[in-house]
Amino acid sequence: MPEREAAGNQQTPEHAVGDFLLRRREQIAQRWADAALFRTVFTVSRDEAVEAGRAVAEALAAAAAAGRVEDPEANAFAVVREQLSRTAASRSRAGSTIAQISAEVDALRPPVTDLLRADLADASAERVLECTTALTVLMGTLRLVVLETVMSAGQELIDRQRLQLLEVATPVIKLWEGIVAVPLIGTLDSARSQVVMETLLDSVVEQHARFAILDITGVPTVDSLVAQHLMKTVAAARLMGAECIVSGIRPAIAQTIVHLGIDLGSVLTRASLADALAYALQQQGADIVSAVPSPASHR
Repeated sequence: MPEREAAGNQQTPEHAVGDFLLRRREQIAQRWADAALFRTVFTVSRDEAVEAGRAVAEALAAAAAAGRVEDPEANAFAVVREQLSRTAASRSRAGSTIAQISAEVDALRPPVTDLLRADLADASAERVLECTTALTVLMGTLRLVVLETVMSAGQELIDRQRLQLLEVATPVIKLWEGIVAVPLIGTLDSARSQVVMETLLDSVVEQHARFAILDITGVPTVDSLVAQHLMKTVAAARLMGAECIVSGIRPAIAQTIVHLGIDLGSVLTRASLADALAYALQQQGADIVSAVPSPASHR
């Protein structure tokens, strides 16, 4: 028996696979560079795909050498997560499903298995089976790590888009010098109320606003939770030196507030956004004059 095979048989299957991956990392990286998982992301330069594949192969070799082929929490897989985070996020943004990405990861195994079998050409059938089994388990762990990374990237994207949507849905408008307004449309919940408060306070500081108008004309219902959020926003605006006006309280909402026993006595209210703006302008010394057609216009 050749000395190399004898030495190899003294190793555990995991250690043998780790040694193989490290020795053959360049060949593995070259084959992986043409696989869909890498090719669809690293489209500018194939060398980038090769480099990423090489880093993953080295990380897998480290996991195998540590005997942790089944442990996705092994330190070596942290490198895998780092290398594949860009790939996973890109595939997720491209609309790839979990099943498609899983299949793409599975496609990485056959090229490596073929190389391993060639490397063990002189080994016994039992040894080949042990090593290929260890490699299969390792690649299965790799798939688990990739899918976890994909789902994490997808959730981060959803959270980021949700926050962006909340910010877009709660714009702060500068109505006049020293006057800003937030026209609220739709249901208010805790997350959106927090965004409203933060964006309004930021605008108060940026615009040096003396008056901030919260217009709830487009809010379908007001319950005790919504009222509490409004009170907190009003109080926060006052602490920043701005008087907060709540406008757009429709009759049905007014009845609901009374029925719930909510005390808005300390909150300045106006029937409409126009009324709130007129009040703020008057407080700043502006004269509000109704546009009455002149007699000349009727001639």
